[in-house]
Amino acid sequence: MATERILIVDDEETLCEVLKLNLENEGYDVDIAFSAEQALSYDLKIYSLILLDIMMGDISGLKFAKMLKLDVTTADIPIIFCTARDTEDDMVLGLNLGADDYITKPYTVRNVIARVKSVLRRSNPHKVVLEQKEPQKVLQIEGLKMDLEFKRCFVDGGEIKLVRKEFELLVYLVSHKGKILSREQILSGVWRDEVVVLDRTIDVHITRLRSKLGKYGSYIVTRSGFGYGFRD
Repeated sequence: MATERILIVDDEETLCEVLKLNLENEGYDVDIAFSAEQALSYDLKIYSLILLDIMMGDISGLKFAKMLKLDVTTADIPIIFCTARDTEDDMVLGLNLGADDYITKPYTVRNVIARVKSVLRRSNPHKVVLEQKEPQKVLQIEGLKMDLEFKRCFVDGGEIKLVRKEFELLVYLVSHKGKILSREQILSGVWRDEVVVLDRTIDVHITRLRSKLGKYGSYIVTRSGFGYGFRD
């Protein structure tokens, strides 16, 4: 089955990159346009959904949405407005143009992802649902074992106490073992619900993990200027 493709149209570059990273982590293919004019240069009919800001340049999000709905090749593409314009009139106008949802800024990434999944489910009611594999319950590297169901960690058979974020960080690193993860990837993967998290937070948790994991602490590697990883 082809991966669903999402287009983000917003002139806030950092916000676009954060949304793109998180949506890709959910398995979507994601493209970015920093203006409606740039988006119009794309083959728009390939997209399963468009996340659209309202306040942009010469062509506003509302005008762009109207153009999409008037074109038979793009009229059925779901649109979610993500905007700082939060008055009832703005919301009604956006929905009357044919938008499928309306999210006001500031918002959490978790909220956006939930709305995206909901809209895609509604727009594909007959989509075949693949049988889900039994979720993995244990991660283990040699004598390091993580019980994902009961949130417990063991080193050579003995349980060690990890706070929630330490456990989640360790699971994230081990799940991506053999790869160097940037700070941005770690923040979005482990601290995705928090609005502001300092880079230093990652360093502190890495230091604590290394001290608690004993000999397996050395399995957490640092690549200066790139990030952290868990070696094979």
